[in-house]
Amino acid sequence: MSGFKRLALTVLIALLACSSSFQACSARKAKYTRQLKTVGEGYDGYNYRDPKLMDEGATPLKNAGSSTFNVLHFGAKGDGKADDTKAFGAAWAAACQVRGSTMMVPSGSVFLVKPIIFSGPNCEPNIVFQLDGKIIAPRSSSAWGSGIYQWLDFSKLQGITIRGKGTIDGQGSIWWNDWTDESESETPTAGDSLYSSKQDSISSELSAKMPDTKPTALRFFGSSLVTVTGITIQNSPLIHLKFDDCTGVQVSGVTVSSPGDSPNTDGIHLQNTQNVVIYSTNLACGDDCVSIQTGCSNVFVHNVHCGPGHGISIGGLGRDNTKACVKNVTVRDVTMQDTLTGVRIKTWQGGSGSVSGVMFSNIQVSNVKTPIMIDQFYCDKYRCQNETKAVAVSNINYVNIKGTYTGKPVHFACSDSLPCSGVTLTTIQLRPAQEGALSYAPFCWETYGQLKTNTIPPIDCLQTGKPSKNQLHANGDSC
Repeated sequence: MSGFKRLALTVLIALLACSSSFQACSARKAKYTRQLKTVGEGYDGYNYRDPKLMDEGATPLKNAGSSTFNVLHFGAKGDGKADDTKAFGAAWAAACQVRGSTMMVPSGSVFLVKPIIFSGPNCEPNIVFQLDGKIIAPRSSSAWGSGIYQWLDFSKLQGITIRGKGTIDGQGSIWWNDWTDESESETPTAGDSLYSSKQDSISSELSAKMPDTKPTALRFFGSSLVTVTGITIQNSPLIHLKFDDCTGVQVSGVTVSSPGDSPNTDGIHLQNTQNVVIYSTNLACGDDCVSIQTGCSNVFVHNVHCGPGHGISIGGLGRDNTKACVKNVTVRDVTMQDTLTGVRIKTWQGGSGSVSGVMFSNIQVSNVKTPIMIDQFYCDKYRCQNETKAVAVSNINYVNIKGTYTGKPVHFACSDSLPCSGVTLTTIQLRPAQEGALSYAPFCWETYGQLKTNTIPPIDCLQTGKPSKNQLHANGDSC
């Protein structure tokens, strides 16, 4: 074979090899693209209905064949600066398709996440959200649009668990400052800003006013068999942890932390939720440590510390003439320190429905303004209109409540038309926090029940027996 023919044959073989390699590479790229699209299906986060899940070159399929989905493998940076919302959505979409899967938020990283929905109902059950790192909320007003009700929202899931030693930080001080309309900026705490030494870099973000609608940090909606354990939730703009329309809820080992003067920052808020256990939890906030609203039943709170805050409250119920129903609530083995109230039931005038079957027992209070309270004239405005209708309050039991108060030991203010009935007190020992300081005697109005033991101080204002029949108006909207 001549030299020219040998050269031509060599060139032809090289061209064929290159063409084959190019086709193979193209096929692998097409397959990779299809897999990316599959991982992203069903993601329904706020403002990310059809996201490009990550930059080209990321490796989302590193978890293939595994039931653990690490957000770092889906493009999350974890540096506290980059927006990791899309990566969280992609990891969730993948975990959602696998029964009993785990979405991993690893320790040692800080993730900036915008408002997002981790949604069912098409997810497989028993997903674990393993939180060992830190998730922080954006501090720029642009991230919140005109206002969002939830930041991290888990919706319509079955058997969802959030666990770990990590932290959810709402970075709420900028919202609280707007709410209080203070001209002086609040000194940030350790949890308010990750980069306190780089305040100049975020000063332009902080100058814009936040929306009037403040978000709850972590909410569960329409879900069953919900577990939250071990995590810390701090500095929420509003409520820290909320359960709405859920059943089978367990909260344990959780820490809630925000300043005592942070407005409306309830610790745990329950609404239309049944079969709840909250225990071994430390709650410090600027409003109710636990708030139990309408539609709740079979709620058991025990071994909880509350303070600062406004105590553990049922209500306010019946606002704007609505019907409210709460039953079978037990609060036991609780300590409260430096709170506005201890255990409280509060209802608005004009409401309907009932609160019944409540037990408050083994409550230790320290420097609490009003340890025991029923208020059927609750009003958070300057003035509220007098109404004859009321939410009925009955079968309320107080057992072994001891400690110190700074204002009034007992305050029972019940409706003229629908008095409180079946109120019992056993082993109540409440003393002024400072001997000789100004304090008030127990107060009762239209409150009927029984003193089962002597009390300190004497609660002589409680009326024995039951209200007269002409006081018990038929409640057409009873539960």
